[in-house]
Amino acid sequence: MLPTLNGRIQTRIFMLVVFGSIITFLITPLLPDGLPGVPGFDGTYYRITFIILATVLVLGILWELLYHLIQQFRWEKDWPTMFGLITAINEGALVWILLELGLVPGLPVGVDEGDLPSFFFWAFFIDFSVIWLFIWIWTNGPMRVPFIRWRFFGGRII
Repeated sequence: MLPTLNGRIQTRIFMLVVFGSIITFLITPLLPDGLPGVPGFDGTYYRITFIILATVLVLGILWELLYHLIQQFRWEKDWPTMFGLITAINEGALVWILLELGLVPGLPVGVDEGDLPSFFFWAFFIDFSVIWLFIWIWTNGPMRVPFIRWRFFGGRII
């Protein structure tokens, strides 16, 4: 059985909340911060990266609705595996455009107007890419071991 819309949404939420949070927590101090020397800990950067993660989560649910609509025109009603990886391009681009336009709520002053410093793109790109790649690899491989029935129940975790 192929993952259902409900199952894909549950999987996306579970993966971004659990693995996305862990990866964001670990990678944030390593992201470029525009200051000379080695990047370091700053609570503001954690706030920014976790708000971006939440934005990806909320928009991801909307993307799943759109993907579900598009998949209805396919015979097997699912994407080939590589399409799941390629969707990172349009999802990442949308989040970046919203950041550039200052439309992501909750960001600190100076970042919320959309006037982003040059290093911010690379910090976003690294953070988004690492999380997306890890989650894609995990859901298409090792996740199938602890959640053997995951795919048979339409991708639902609960």
